[in-house]
Amino acid sequence: MKDRTDANRASLYAEVTARVITELEAGRLPWVQPWDGAACGCSMPHNAGTGRRYSGINVLILWAAVIEGRYTSQRWLTYRQAQAAGGNVRKGERGTTVCYADRFIPKGEQARAREEDRDARQIAFLKRFTVFNVDQCEGLPEALTGTLETPDELDILPDVQALIGASGADFRIGGGEAYYSPSGDFVAVPPQAAFGEPINWYRTALHELGHWTGHKSRLDREQRGSFGSGDYAREELVAEMASAFACASLSIQPTVRHADYIASWLAVLREDERAIFRAASAASKAADYLLAFRDKGAPDARQESAA
Repeated sequence: MKDRTDANRASLYAEVTARVITELEAGRLPWVQPWDGAACGCSMPHNAGTGRRYSGINVLILWAAVIEGRYTSQRWLTYRQAQAAGGNVRKGERGTTVCYADRFIPKGEQARAREEDRDARQIAFLKRFTVFNVDQCEGLPEALTGTLETPDELDILPDVQALIGASGADFRIGGGEAYYSPSGDFVAVPPQAAFGEPINWYRTALHELGHWTGHKSRLDREQRGSFGSGDYAREELVAEMASAFACASLSIQPTVRHADYIASWLAVLREDERAIFRAASAASKAADYLLAFRDKGAPDARQESAA
């Protein structure tokens, strides 16, 4: 049983990594899909039954499925959830395989750990399950299939600016380069006038704030790698996806920031088929860390506080 579980896990790692490598080799970034050609707006995929957002590698898997299937929604259901909601999956539709990773403590391990005066050992597991886009279903209530409104850009930018302010980051505007300094723990971004469109300044700011989340006082990621090293490429990969996830959560279409790193990303993924899973997981944590400041810095909350 254990051998079969390990083989299943290894197969899933290999399948997803091979898919991402194929995309990168073609010059496409899976976290920056061609949303202009998509049938639905760019947002984070979520479960239509529970409302819970998918995270980590599942975001890349479901984004790719939305683009390929030209679905009009980012909402997904399992077969049983579709039936429980009063509908069903249309005959002939093929689902999308996503995964759930977690750890568990085997039966009896807690008792053995107490006897041996040590921490209980946890075992990692990776479980596959199949989901269907609501566009692949029929008979669902309108609450699950209705069109979701996308805010206008003019309404989005104040929220992003409020998020930046609420983060408390040492955010310096000026100069000609955008970067994060791990040693100085500050973000530097050129003035908005240096960008063709205001939205691009905010995309860049979110990317550098993605790096900022990795400081040892926050999410404590490895940020000591020098330019061109594997550690540097891995951190850049995390920041790229963190920015994409944060942008999509804010209804901002992600764009390419550092496509010139594709060769180094390919080297990292070819060396370790779990690297994209780790990077996507770290990116979700980084995006969630940033988005937690959205409510704190919301204009309405500031007005209530001032009152």
